[in-house]
Amino acid sequence: MRIGELAERTGVAVRLLRYYEEQDLIRPARDELGHRAYTEGSVDRVLKIRGLLASGIPTRIIREILPCLDKPGAIHMRIVAPEMLANLERERANIQRRIESLTANRDAIDDYLIQARPRVRPE
Repeated sequence: MRIGELAERTGVAVRLLRYYEEQDLIRPARDELGHRAYTEGSVDRVLKIRGLLASGIPTRIIREILPCLDKPGAIHMRIVAPEMLANLERERANIQRRIESLTANRDAIDDYLIQARPRVRPE
């Protein structure tokens, strides 16, 4: 598939897909005219990248862990650098703090809704 179709199917702008390529997060093949050619697996990979970025993980770490995510449960690296583990542990802790904050906010909104619903004025 071409870059425009990948953009449409993932909801990611073409410009951003080119940035992912610059960051070595995706590696499209090239057709005989030099156009980027993506596989079906590219859709899943781009969605994984989006999810990791939304979690606050920087592209430099995403680049290192993406090969491990191609087949969940399988680790494809033979040697893992201690600094990479430390980075991932730090990122995981940051994600956990955000989850806790979001959960607390959601719970507070739930409490508000429970209290507010009986007080809704009919229109």
